[in-house]
Amino acid sequence: MPAQVSVAFVTGAWINVGDAEREAAERLEPGPLGYFAGGAGDELTLVENLEAWRRWRFRPRVLVDTSRISLEAELFGAPLSMPLLVAPVAYQRLAHPDGEIGMAGAAAAAGTVMSLSTLATTRPSEVAAAVGAGRRWFQLYQFRDEAITRALMDEAVGAGFEAIVVTADAPPGGNRERDQRTGFEIPADVGVPSVSAALGGERAVTIHETFELMTRAMGWGDFADLASEAAVPVLVKGILTPEDAALAVEHGAAAVIVSNHGGRQLDRSPATAEVLPEIVDAVDGRVPVIVDGGIRRGIDIAIAIALGADAVQVGRPPLWGLAAGGEEGAARVLELLREELALALALCGCTSPAELTRAHVQRAPLAGVYSRQ
Repeated sequence: MPAQVSVAFVTGAWINVGDAEREAAERLEPGPLGYFAGGAGDELTLVENLEAWRRWRFRPRVLVDTSRISLEAELFGAPLSMPLLVAPVAYQRLAHPDGEIGMAGAAAAAGTVMSLSTLATTRPSEVAAAVGAGRRWFQLYQFRDEAITRALMDEAVGAGFEAIVVTADAPPGGNRERDQRTGFEIPADVGVPSVSAALGGERAVTIHETFELMTRAMGWGDFADLASEAAVPVLVKGILTPEDAALAVEHGAAAVIVSNHGGRQLDRSPATAEVLPEIVDAVDGRVPVIVDGGIRRGIDIAIAIALGADAVQVGRPPLWGLAAGGEEGAARVLELLREELALALALCGCTSPAELTRAHVQRAPLAGVYSRQ
């Protein structure tokens, strides 16, 4: 595992998410780095996720009193300090010994929600006991063994997790060639409680083997049953079409998360920024719409909100902070994004995220044949 680092250096040196990413890349071993950074196949969707936000331009309004800016938002009747959530990321103790407990602490300090992965290296009850305060959701994969799935849900809800996030775009796992090249496995001594339960013990396991423990048979009817039986809201993550967004609402989803799994599942699927507007239109305000994928700047968050998202999720950015600086590194990344979002709001002539509308953005002009490459 990577060694602890000087947090004083981290928090004093980083001025954007890219700085944290570069620091993390220097500290992580090739296997974990490839797993966290990589995408599927040729990684076209991975790249497009980043580039798609950059194809939008602001239409700022001026001579607006922005002396007071509030980033506060609300989801499911509870407050957020900002419309920025921490997405589920697996195996976080491979990035830093602080792992999921450190990430949950960073999210709590930032006043926002952290989603804990089914493939976490720490149990939901352990995260809740260690961190205490803070809003948390639980991301759910459906195992072939239904008893394991039920036990995970029951533990999370019993530990105060406020929602279940069903990931709909996996299994199977995507064609992750970086992992194949490095021979990446989750070491037995890292400990992934859900996988150990499914295997009946602890051993090293590949990503492919992990996804083979999960069912591919879940359909919309199964989702509706889960949503109706659960004691907490059930969200669906992995929506990329307005058709599926409408089905999600019809089958009881409490929110829709527009996501292509960070470009890690089906390569050449669309970037989330490209499909967000039509999905927002299909949902038509019936439930919240959350988006992730390629968000690296506060201005990306502002564009997503302007296009109709109620909130965004970030996975890799706080993970890079965690890898390089533990809990305080993750907290620094969230603070950087908060600062950038607040500045973007002020420069757009808005005093809150709710004031951002599609009137504040437009598509960038297409590059001409004489444009510099």
